[in-house]
Amino acid sequence: MTLEQLTALIRRKRSMLCVGLDTDINLIPKHLLTEEDPIFSFNKTIIDATIDIAVAYKPNIAFYEAMGIKGWQSLEKTINYLNQFKDEAFTIADAKRGDIGNTSKMYAKSFFEWLDFDSVTVAPYMGEDSVMPFLEYKDKWVILLGLTSNKGSKDFQFTESEGTRLYEKVITKAQQWCGPDRLMYVVGATHPAELREIRKLAPDHFFLVPGVGAQGGDVKEICEAGVNSRGGLLINSARQIIYASGGTDFAEKAREVAISTCEPMKAFL
Repeated sequence: MTLEQLTALIRRKRSMLCVGLDTDINLIPKHLLTEEDPIFSFNKTIIDATIDIAVAYKPNIAFYEAMGIKGWQSLEKTINYLNQFKDEAFTIADAKRGDIGNTSKMYAKSFFEWLDFDSVTVAPYMGEDSVMPFLEYKDKWVILLGLTSNKGSKDFQFTESEGTRLYEKVITKAQQWCGPDRLMYVVGATHPAELREIRKLAPDHFFLVPGVGAQGGDVKEICEAGVNSRGGLLINSARQIIYASGGTDFAEKAREVAISTCEPMKAFL
């Protein structure tokens, strides 16, 4: 998906919602456990219930890897199903990969060729040569970890050198590698003040914003800090939406929460 297509999708749906498919076999409704593939059945139903609302979907790869071959099969079915909605949903492999060049090349091949995701999250710690193999793919995106939403982000990401924090250096330096047409940044919803400053560092780039819902991030506050002329945000909510109910009404409840999560965004689009 190109930058123009993503922008048009956001404007058409009046939404910047990303639904996180952090699907845990232990948390999905029990009646699904009799299905041939409970994880895929759950994901498909969530997608069907929210596809007219959400602009992006983000399977967290760890939840699928943890189930071995069956988990990878569920992931493949999920992305194949999502790719039937190519014009309706931007897809994110939340894999947080990043290694020396030849290894990153294989990671990129896995997520962009075999699974055909639109984007993948990448850890920048090893520098430019670990990121560039992901950027070799036309119309595919790198979502670089900038300032993450977890408590431990303060352990290293706020470290200062010559008055510049580490996350600021990452966001500034990476703009030398790629423009806003194929490079996004992860910026946590739990850091609204910092998000406002990061928007000044990267005025034209999209931000993937995790941390809304269960982690306490506020949608309106995030929009005030980070919206740009294209929308510029993919605001992720996972647990609050997909586990809104543990019963047979889980899809209806997920849809209700997705709609309410999107409501504050409309004033900014």
